[in-house]
Amino acid sequence: MPSDIQRKLTTILAADAAGYSRVMELNEEEGLRSLKAARAVFKKFISRHHGRVANTAGDGLIAEFPSVVEAVQCAIEVQRELGDLQHDPETALNFRIGIHLGDVMVDGEDLLGEGVNLAARLQSMAEPGGILLSQQVYDQVRSKLSVGFDYIGERRPKNFSEGVQVYCVSNLAQAEPKMHVPEPERPNRAKAHNGPTQPSAKPKASDWPDDEFDEVLNKKRPETVLNTPVDDDLQERLTRRAKQFGLIFAGLCLIDIVSDRGIWAHWPGLILLTVWLLQAAPLWVTERRSLPFVRGAIVVGALVLINLFSWSGFFWVIWPAGALLFVHLMRGRRKRT
Repeated sequence: MPSDIQRKLTTILAADAAGYSRVMELNEEEGLRSLKAARAVFKKFISRHHGRVANTAGDGLIAEFPSVVEAVQCAIEVQRELGDLQHDPETALNFRIGIHLGDVMVDGEDLLGEGVNLAARLQSMAEPGGILLSQQVYDQVRSKLSVGFDYIGERRPKNFSEGVQVYCVSNLAQAEPKMHVPEPERPNRAKAHNGPTQPSAKPKASDWPDDEFDEVLNKKRPETVLNTPVDDDLQERLTRRAKQFGLIFAGLCLIDIVSDRGIWAHWPGLILLTVWLLQAAPLWVTERRSLPFVRGAIVVGALVLINLFSWSGFFWVIWPAGALLFVHLMRGRRKRT
């Protein structure tokens, strides 16, 4: 590495306007006015939370903060104020924000490197008006902000070799103006039993001791998978893989026909189909169907076909299928308790 390149650990906030091209096509003047108003909001809160704008390009920006908590708090306040500014849904600009804590390279005032790229990828996966956090950011803020956090799951951003654990900030509209709690006190459990309990729709991170809050999160993780976008190139990879597997299977069928040694191509064909379905499983995940359940159903389907292809008068697939169903029911029971 060249000796003149400087590196540092910092919190990167990446933001981008969703639907900016559509707004500019409808009304350029109003779109530009909305963009300028949004930039003013970003500039105000970034400065208030001791950050600085490092890069700007079109309708997006990259900012850095010395504090992870300040970066997330800034994003929450920006999204709240931008929501209050929206009057005309046709020309409204809804920003997506991604935040990551990582190592970056410094080039003058610009920030470069994988840390910046990951923050930008998180931003591209966020819903309009939403905020996505990496695991590194979540670990620093989970007990310091009075908002909720939902575990999205593991995502593999485009052009990244490894997946990342992703969280989103929830209840932005109900967030209190002052979000930062420097040192949350642990509630007195004796008083909690004696005093009246207040009903709450959703406990906040700052209301829980660290150990109890971790326990609640671990019960949610990995079973509660929300309806969030699958990594942006999954469908492209599945289409490419389907073409590859289709060509392989066609070649095997041709060899099967030419060799005249009985029908056997359905066995490798079944393997190729099962592999492809397992890779495509995230597409069918919903709030009612977790990823383990979908993959388990695919495995059971493959076993049923194996049982039929090798039929000898006994439907043996009921035993492994029953075992998988039992495991799924037990996991669901533990989740409810």
